[in-house]
Amino acid sequence: MEISEVLNSYREDEHLCAVVVIMETKLKKYWTNIPLLYLEAHFDVVEVKKEFDLLLWWKIYTYRYPVLSHLARDVLVISVSTVSSEQAFNTSGCIIGPRRSCLSPDMVELTWLNHHLGVIWPFVNEAASELLRNNVEPILEQYRPGILQSLKFSKFTLGTVAPQFTGVSIVESESEAGGTTLELEMQWDGNPNIVLDIRTKLGVGLPVQVKNIGFTGVFRLIFKPLVDEFPCFGAVSYSLREKKAFDFTLKFVGGEISAIPGISNAIEEMIHNAIEDSITWPVRNIVPILPGDYSDLELRPVGTLDVKLVQARELTNKDIVGKSDPYAVLFVRPLRDRMKTSKTIDNDLNPIWNEHFQFIVEDHSTQHLTVRVLDDEGVKASESIGVAQVALKELEPGKVKDIWLKLLKDVEVQRDNKSRGQVHLELLYIPYGTESCFKNPFSSDVTMTTLEKTLNIENGDTEKTATQKKNDAILRGVLSVTVIAAEELPKVDLMGKADPFVVLTLKKSGAKQKTRVANDTLNPVWNQTFDFVVEDGLHEMLILEVYDHDPFGKEKMGRCVMTLSRVILEGEIQDCFPVVGTKSGRLYLNLKWTAQTVFRNSIR
Repeated sequence: MEISEVLNSYREDEHLCAVVVIMETKLKKYWTNIPLLYLEAHFDVVEVKKEFDLLLWWKIYTYRYPVLSHLARDVLVISVSTVSSEQAFNTSGCIIGPRRSCLSPDMVELTWLNHHLGVIWPFVNEAASELLRNNVEPILEQYRPGILQSLKFSKFTLGTVAPQFTGVSIVESESEAGGTTLELEMQWDGNPNIVLDIRTKLGVGLPVQVKNIGFTGVFRLIFKPLVDEFPCFGAVSYSLREKKAFDFTLKFVGGEISAIPGISNAIEEMIHNAIEDSITWPVRNIVPILPGDYSDLELRPVGTLDVKLVQARELTNKDIVGKSDPYAVLFVRPLRDRMKTSKTIDNDLNPIWNEHFQFIVEDHSTQHLTVRVLDDEGVKASESIGVAQVALKELEPGKVKDIWLKLLKDVEVQRDNKSRGQVHLELLYIPYGTESCFKNPFSSDVTMTTLEKTLNIENGDTEKTATQKKNDAILRGVLSVTVIAAEELPKVDLMGKADPFVVLTLKKSGAKQKTRVANDTLNPVWNQTFDFVVEDGLHEMLILEVYDHDPFGKEKMGRCVMTLSRVILEGEIQDCFPVVGTKSGRLYLNLKWTAQTVFRNSIR
């Protein structure tokens, strides 16, 4: 049948007329042999109603117009491309028309999926509610706080509002020959009917309703391994890749839950911990599709992260009287048993901690180290000073990274220009299986941090140390510090000059030295060398304080604080260090380390 005859047979349908008019310019590109004059002569232009959905219309009437449906498919097709994980849901600059026919190539909208999910949601609610109830209840029981004796669901339905899938992408950087990785962004402002029957240690029963759930996040699906048997993959692993927002309200049925101290916070923490530890990436839940062993897909540690929390500077003061009492909380995964807390430094906006922590790493490419600095308020809840985050993928395996991080109000929303201070860290990531790359004369019975294992330590008495059950390595040696000069120190005297000198202190041992006074200058030159006997180099710190000499005393201008990790690893360094606590100023130093390894016996 000729195309003109086909079109003529459909001329009575007003929607089809409108479709032909819309596609007229496209016809020149795809069907150059169609006489457009014929179309103009035989089809009247019909005004398209605003509620007319072009894609839905073609989906319904494809069977009636099989020829033109192929043309519509070619014209209205939406391009799909694979993108990196970071850009998968970046909709910046995306222009989407009312008919969803113009999408960014980074992402594909799932209007069709959301439409059908809305249609079948009442049935999904009936089928899934009981299944979810039976699976979620044991998980919450694992994280039940000590204040509660028991908890069970008395009601559990998902409500009438279906979730919306707002984007889908293939993660090219994660997809490989043996599998495919897909990410789905989901948003749910649900109205579920969830009631928890909880019983406290005191025997009090409380029905608690979970209301106003708001959730936005990205789920990751990994189809692996790919096989030559239908459905062409052996298993599906699912995980919550990113939790963008998660809010809910707790209501005590028959009263206010806030009237019972501690209950609300305990339940909220239980829910967040359960989600974090059971489904949040890098945790992955494996669903076998075909028979087989998929243990290699399970979550496994891949390395260790050693963190030295050195110091912070210029912290925001949260106290009305006096200064803040800062401490830090560090974590890779925000689980209570994996979070590390530093000691509190009282009344100090430039605290020095010099504390070491070690974390397990499960996915070097996606995980972060988070540092929260808080003000200890005693019996009251601590007040946040700021938070900082560093991606583990930025760390070079086996190499110590010395880094200052700017504190922010929130790492998720970084549009915050307020100065909250900085935190100083030393970081070392060691992948499992690479420990042998570092010179280590100690036996496996010797307990050391990973940082200590990376050091090139010479000691001939290895047989003796191998017989010890537990030892802590001590790096004893001589630290030679040459204070070369300083530049651009702040003006202190009335004449616009200063009389600077430097006091050198080992924080742990308390040993002190000082330079001579350089008179009437902001750019002093000393070239003085001082030797310190260091008993424990890995845990010692060098503090250099710059003072202005005055006949009636001295005035502190600023300071430099540093660990000995870098000079121990490199043997000798010469560098410029900023003077903290003043608007300007730099110290030029040369440091040299001469080591002698000893052991502190700690056999129990």
